[in-house]
Amino acid sequence: MQTAASIAQNSHLSPPPRARSQTHIRPVTFHAPDCVIYAQGERTRSLYQIEYGAVRIYRLLADGRRQIVAFHLVGETFGFEINETHSFYAEAMVNT
Repeated sequence: MQTAASIAQNSHLSPPPRARSQTHIRPVTFHAPDCVIYAQGERTRSLYQIEYGAVRIYRLLADGRRQIVAFHLVGETFGFEINETHSFYAEAMVNT
């Protein structure tokens, strides 16, 4: 479930040295329903691509309610952040 951006296979499309050294592809990991993949305020470390299942992106409101801001399905990516920390929670909806 968790992967980083891929590097182009064609040699003429090779990324610059800095991008090549910072790109790490991680193995697929699985998450049970309602498992938090990352939490609001955690340091951003990965870009995620969904291979199986579905993920909801949400934030907790001051009164304890959960405000869902996005759903991601098979083939979609998530975890893009402008800041160095996550602004939302990501949680598996089903076996993911």
